[in-house]
Amino acid sequence: MSPKSYGLGLRRDFLPELSQRISELALDFVEVAPENWLHFGGQAHRQLEQVLCSVPLFCHGLSLSIAGPVALDWQHLAEIRRFLREYEAVVYSEHLAYCRDAMGYLHDLLPFPFHQESLCWIRDRVQQVQDYLQRPLVLENTALYGSFAESDRSELDFLLELLEQSGCELLLDLNNLFVNSQNHGYDPHNFLAALPAEKIRYYHVAGHYQDPDGFYIDTHDSSVAPPVLDLLQQSIALIGPRPTLLEWDNDIPALDTLLNELDRIRDPIPA
Repeated sequence: MSPKSYGLGLRRDFLPELSQRISELALDFVEVAPENWLHFGGQAHRQLEQVLCSVPLFCHGLSLSIAGPVALDWQHLAEIRRFLREYEAVVYSEHLAYCRDAMGYLHDLLPFPFHQESLCWIRDRVQQVQDYLQRPLVLENTALYGSFAESDRSELDFLLELLEQSGCELLLDLNNLFVNSQNHGYDPHNFLAALPAEKIRYYHVAGHYQDPDGFYIDTHDSSVAPPVLDLLQQSIALIGPRPTLLEWDNDIPALDTLLNELDRIRDPIPA
């Protein structure tokens, strides 16, 4: 796949139309959450297969809980491995967060403290997952809406150490980078400049919301804001082109609106 490729997060809202038009669209790949497709058949499954006859598949998981306090769910990972192999997924990415504790799944992506104990715990779990799946695990920098007094290093320093020690790769979510930089008061351009280009597998862009108090929230329910598009262009200049995915998961508009937004991301108008 060309580094200069652009894709959509596939949602069932527009899957029937997409499956009918896929061969004529300027779309390079699609991304799905595999959890939403495990053990699923019928018409939607046939439409997914029709789409995948024309474009490659990226998988972006929701349930791995790589930073979680309880043991990895090996039954879940067996299902993920089967799905990745069945559909010849190009990438399997997940969130650098946790979503499961001793009580079960929490249906949210939660942060953790940035310290040595967390680093060793997550590094070892990443290596277990990679050994089992026989492929690199690609982790996304997630939106952080708080911090921990126990943290003894920055998000960036923790991420750099994890990339080096675990062998994982990075899904660079530029909307999350912007949101975190605004909420936590750091320079996103310095963050970009410190990242190892060889570890960046692909980019995410999405919309966000700023509440009346000035706090930013990663919402995936609107067009990509100009500062995020600017970060994408800077990433391409610093790191190089990578497959770039538009996430739009809430208040999903018509397919043609999404495709127009993808065109805007592909060929931004110079400021």
